[in-house]
Amino acid sequence: MAAKHAADGGADVILLEKKAEIGAPLRCAEGVSKRRLLEVGIDPDPRWISARISGTIMRSPSGNILKVRECQEGSEVGYVLNRHLFDKFLAERAAASGAKIMMRAGCVGVITEDGKVSGVNVRHMGSEKEIRARCVIAADGYESQTARWAGLDTDLDPSDIETCLQYLMSGLEIEESFCEIVLGSCAPGGYAWIFPKGNGTANVGLGIQGSKCVSEGEAKVFLDNFIESDPRLRKGKVLAMVAGAVSTKPGISCSVGDGIMAAGDAARVINPLTGGGIRNALRTGRMAGEVAADCIRKGDVSKDSLMEYDRMWRSEIEDELLRSWRMKEKYVDMSDDILDKLILAVRDYDFERLRGDELKAAAKAMCPELFGSK
Repeated sequence: MAAKHAADGGADVILLEKKAEIGAPLRCAEGVSKRRLLEVGIDPDPRWISARISGTIMRSPSGNILKVRECQEGSEVGYVLNRHLFDKFLAERAAASGAKIMMRAGCVGVITEDGKVSGVNVRHMGSEKEIRARCVIAADGYESQTARWAGLDTDLDPSDIETCLQYLMSGLEIEESFCEIVLGSCAPGGYAWIFPKGNGTANVGLGIQGSKCVSEGEAKVFLDNFIESDPRLRKGKVLAMVAGAVSTKPGISCSVGDGIMAAGDAARVINPLTGGGIRNALRTGRMAGEVAADCIRKGDVSKDSLMEYDRMWRSEIEDELLRSWRMKEKYVDMSDDILDKLILAVRDYDFERLRGDELKAAAKAMCPELFGSK
C-alpha cells in the first residue's frame, strides 16, 4: 500500500522484499472486513478470498455461545483471505503504479548522514549494496528492525505481546460462514480461534499473553490441548503450521523521524484486543505513501514535515486503539467464571438493535465487579 500510493504521488519507489515469494510463508489468521477493504479502495476479488463470513461465534470457557450475525440486507460481513494471493495482488497494484520490486532483498542496516536517514543497506541475492532514498518507510512487520535501527522506539512490554501458533487443518466439521473465538484459560491472556477457509478447512490457532508464558513451546501445548478438547477438531489433519507474535500496544510513541516512517505492524497499530492488523496496515500504508510523496515533492523529508503522517493516523486510529487496549487490559485478568457470566449476560440480545449503553448495563448487572463503584 505504501509503495503504490507513494508511486501514485509521483515518487520513484523501490519495494524491498526479503523473501523469495511475496506473501509466503504465511503468518496471519487471514480475517478481514469487507467494509474495511472498501474503505481503502480495494474491491473484493474471488481470486484471493477463501471464505465469505457472515458473523462471529464467541464461545465462553464452559461452552456458552454468543452468535453475532453482522450482515445486513444479505451482504456478507467479511472474508477469510488467501493471504499470500492477497499480498501478491497488492504488489501487482504497486508495480502497476510504477514501483520497482526487488525480491530477496532484505534490509540489513540504515544509512544515516548528519543524524538523518538517507537510505538502507541491503543484502540482495547474496550481495551487499546501498540504496539511497529521500525517505524510507519501514513496513517490515512486528519484528521491524528497520524502524529500530532508525532510532524509533518500538520496544514492547511482555504484557503487550501475544505469542501465537496456528495450524491449517482439514477434515473439520465447523460452521463454514462463521469465525469462532474461544475465550478463557485455553489461551491465557489471549484467545483461540477457528477461521474457516472452505471445504472443511480452517485456520485453527491461539495467542497467549507474553507475560503469562512460563515455559518454552507453551503455545503448542495449549493449541494441541484446545484441539483435543473439541470433538469437531480432534479428528482433523494438520496441513501447515505457522508461529509468530503480535503486539497489543496502542501504537508507538512516534512513528516518524528524519527521513523515516513506520507503517502497519512496525508502528504497532495492530488492534490490541483482537490482534487484527490487516485493516490498519492497509490504512497506515496508504497514508505513509501519500505523505512521503508529498514531502518529497516539497523537498522536505524532515521529522517535522513527516509528522503529518503521524498526526494523520492518530486522528483516525489512535482513539480506537486506546479503547481496545483498555479493554484488553481488563480482559486478560478475567477468570473463566467471569467470562462465562459475560457471555450469558448478553447472548440473548438482538445485536442489530442493541445500543451500547444497554449492552454495558447487561454486563454490569451480571458482573458488577468489573465496573467498580461507579
